[in-house]
Amino acid sequence: MSDPYLEDAGDRLIVWNGNAHMRGALSPELYAVIQDAFAKAQEPRIRAVVLTSTGGFFCAGGNLNVLIARRDMAEDARRGKIDELHDLIRLIRSSPVPVICAVKGGAAGAGASIALACDMIVAEEGAKFTASYVNAGLVPDGGLTAHLARMVPRQLAMEMCVLAQPVTAERMQALGVVSQLSAADDVVPAALAIVDRIAKGPRVAQGRIREMVARAYDQDEAAQLDMERDGMAWAAGADEAAEGIAAFLEKRAPEFGK
Repeated sequence: MSDPYLEDAGDRLIVWNGNAHMRGALSPELYAVIQDAFAKAQEPRIRAVVLTSTGGFFCAGGNLNVLIARRDMAEDARRGKIDELHDLIRLIRSSPVPVICAVKGGAAGAGASIALACDMIVAEEGAKFTASYVNAGLVPDGGLTAHLARMVPRQLAMEMCVLAQPVTAERMQALGVVSQLSAADDVVPAALAIVDRIAKGPRVAQGRIREMVARAYDQDEAAQLDMERDGMAWAAGADEAAEGIAAFLEKRAPEFGK
């Protein structure tokens, strides 16, 4: 059995989920690695975080043997355990840099929640996204219903959550949820190619854009206009814009972060 681990690759961090014999089911080790990754993501050298797996399935969600053992716990204690997962989702959503999920095989349950919390998804051709909670008499967690409500039609969200209907990566791409499809061996390289593009851009402006897009789902147009005004007023006076505008006028590639 391989444990999850964090690969520090200079300007990017790669979280490798292990536990392949259980299709990458959630584990305390994975939680610790994700926490470590997003602590390091605060460093200016980091341009993106990639979440993927060593095995052929990204993440099957919660370990049912662990969940059944929680039956005898007090409800407040069970809430605390779920909050541990939700804290991971909050880390992903509040990341200062883009987060890309490279999905091999599929993502189920809380594994789908984690994938959908990311900014972009590269998925293996034929991979399936499944909200399989209902098959075990459970309900979604990890923000899955919030993510689905923003990304897919209500009827499809109900199919996924009430019927546990798997949805292919191809359909998710058609809906705009999956950014790119790749052959199994190319999923991680394709995600890293996206990081290469991100790394050429302005880190701070990218972080501001990421925050703007995230907040747009939760606040009204007036508040969003104010956020864009304040962001543009800041950006126009920042070093990144000075370099970007100069590069455009001089007909050369910008060198951000130099």
